[in-house]
Amino acid sequence: MQLEDYLAVHSDPEPDYLAIINRKTHLKVLNPRMLSGHLQGRVLAMLSKMIQPTRILEIGTFTGYSALCLAEGLTENGVLHTLEADDELEEMIHANIALSPFADKIRVHIGDAMELIPTLNELFDLVFIDADKREYCDYLEFVLPNLRKGGFILADNTLWDGKVLSDKDTNDEQTESIKIFNQQLAKDTRVQKVILPLRDGLTLIRKV
Repeated sequence: MQLEDYLAVHSDPEPDYLAIINRKTHLKVLNPRMLSGHLQGRVLAMLSKMIQPTRILEIGTFTGYSALCLAEGLTENGVLHTLEADDELEEMIHANIALSPFADKIRVHIGDAMELIPTLNELFDLVFIDADKREYCDYLEFVLPNLRKGGFILADNTLWDGKVLSDKDTNDEQTESIKIFNQQLAKDTRVQKVILPLRDGLTLIRKV
């Protein structure tokens, strides 16, 4: 924790609107740890600025923090589509996005990602996967055809609190699904990939 605090202090600060969303999420929402937070948020923003995407897809909005970080790198005419399964978060998501300068660039879709993705009819430059861990392999297969050559996918939580290191079979579907995702991805010749030990693990994937 001391190291993460040091990294945050010596990185760019959160924009004010993100700090507000961070606080609101911890006060009002169950499992606030799901929020990307300051350090990972700055990494997402930096990666997006490096890629300069015109079209971004986010699978798993939560309270909108990561979407707003990714939106920082959008081109002038760029659009970010974000998908959230929990309709109880919809009102908060819209309120949080309205705090930012990117409200006109973000499209919020509430529902099942597997049903929503085929309806978007977009070719994406950047995809961020941070939703049901049991569906990660399916998400990858759904988005790859809609990702441009040379485009990037970022997959969150791929170290899963270090549980991926266990060789024992568990009854935890999410742990087993992340392990399978990592194993299959390591052998996937359609993409280049590297896992960063950032927070709970962030995998960078590039379509070749």
